Amino acid sequence: MSGEATFRPGPAERVPEPRPDVDWNAVRRVHLMGIGGSAMGNFAGMLAAAGLEVRGSDAGVFDPMRANLLRWEIPFETGYRAENLDWGPDLVIVGNVIRRDNPEAEAMRARALPYASFPEALGEWLLRGRTPVVVCGTHGKTTTTSLTAVLLDKCGLQPGVLVGGVPLDLGRSFQRGADGAPFVLEGDEYDTAYYDKRPKFVHYRPHHAILTSIEFDHADIYPDFDAVQRAFRLLARLVDPAGLLVAWGEDERVTAVLEDARCRVLRYGLWQGEGTPAHLDVYARDVRLGEGRTDFELVLNGRSLGRWISKIPGLHNVRNTVAALAVCLDLGADREALCAALAAFSGVKKRQELRGVEAGVAVIDDYAHHPTAVLETVAAIRAAWPGRKLWALFEAESNTSRRKVFQRAYVEAFAATGADEVIFCSPLRKAGDAGSDDYLDCGALVAELGDVGVRARYLPEVEAIVDTVATEAGSGDVVLAMSGRDFRGLHGALLEKLRART
Repeated sequence: MSGEATFRPGPAERVPEPRPDVDWNAVRRVHLMGIGGSAMGNFAGMLAAAGLEVRGSDAGVFDPMRANLLRWEIPFETGYRAENLDWGPDLVIVGNVIRRDNPEAEAMRARALPYASFPEALGEWLLRGRTPVVVCGTHGKTTTTSLTAVLLDKCGLQPGVLVGGVPLDLGRSFQRGADGAPFVLEGDEYDTAYYDKRPKFVHYRPHHAILTSIEFDHADIYPDFDAVQRAFRLLARLVDPAGLLVAWGEDERVTAVLEDARCRVLRYGLWQGEGTPAHLDVYARDVRLGEGRTDFELVLNGRSLGRWISKIPGLHNVRNTVAALAVCLDLGADREALCAALAAFSGVKKRQELRGVEAGVAVIDDYAHHPTAVLETVAAIRAAWPGRKLWALFEAESNTSRRKVFQRAYVEAFAATGADEVIFCSPLRKAGDAGSDDYLDCGALVAELGDVGVRARYLPEVEAIVDTVATEAGSGDVVLAMSGRDFRGLHGALLEKLRART
């Protein structure tokens, strides 16, 4: 029929390939393929701490994970080779980066070795007998996971934690926590492994869950937005009927999936109007943003829980905080202890992280790469550093941000941020990239931003960006450099160059 939408299967509809059975209770020796990644490396540390013999391999293992693995006395090989499996592991854990034709993957299958993905192994070994608190959504997972974990930890609930960033108050990305305690982790919607294309969160047994947002992302595995939304419908069905789903109640893309939930649901958000919002169960009102401090009143099921103070900036982080508080309160955390823990929360490494101030110029590091995240992050920094000249530097490095799918959305996001100077470097290129027409056109971004009055430049090389900003930025300026990776060393190089000015 003309105009009828075409159904395009996505990760929620995938079926994993058959493979050898795993006797989880009999496993003593574990090999991790892709051990240098943040999640895989931290998981290796958890398994070693639990008494398993652990080894691994990766194309390259770099600090800080290299230093961690050496400190934990976990052997690893650089480069994938069939002989890396000769030590006879009982189980091979296959990282998300591993392709079907990887020589170790081929050897693993040829030898009929039992194998599992990281999400499946995590679910079997660390989440059974616990109360998994799974934080999902397109944006805000790392901050909300970190905040929830730190709050529970400071309230004495001894949670387990596995998060993609480093909560500054914990100083680590993982901890096993106490037996029977909540286990807080990110529920990524990205696919699980080359043989299991379902979202990672299907393995996490959510008892409590947070759903922060739903937008199109991961264009390399999701064919369209409908496929993304179906994945989160699956999440809603997975939450334990005895548990709780805390979902952003101000966006119909999120609320549309809640009809699939079998558990209790709390809709959260912000409320600046009069009376009681019918569409929200828990919300912040009378929000006051200031330099170094945000405070708000928290209302849960129509009852005021008083005013709360936070050091993390931005309205989006107020939303994240409301969701985290709702879960913590439902898990039995004491209100007064929660209030004190929130006021002391220091944030997450690489999430609006102040890397240093040199020559009066503040340099901030953030993970933002999706257009919505860019918009919210720049707005948060603008509110936290009022009256300062704000530089917004951007590297497109993720599989989706590098594509043209967000070409127009980036123009709209940067045009709306109010940044005084915008600089793009060349998008990260990866082996196997298709033709240039498929990728973000930074020159066109600059031209379109100029048409709407935004001062923007395209400086392909990071060295040129460092030289430019170090020369032109004045005392009191704020430089926000956004990249899902390390921005090719920009933050440290810029601080060093600014330091040389003084």
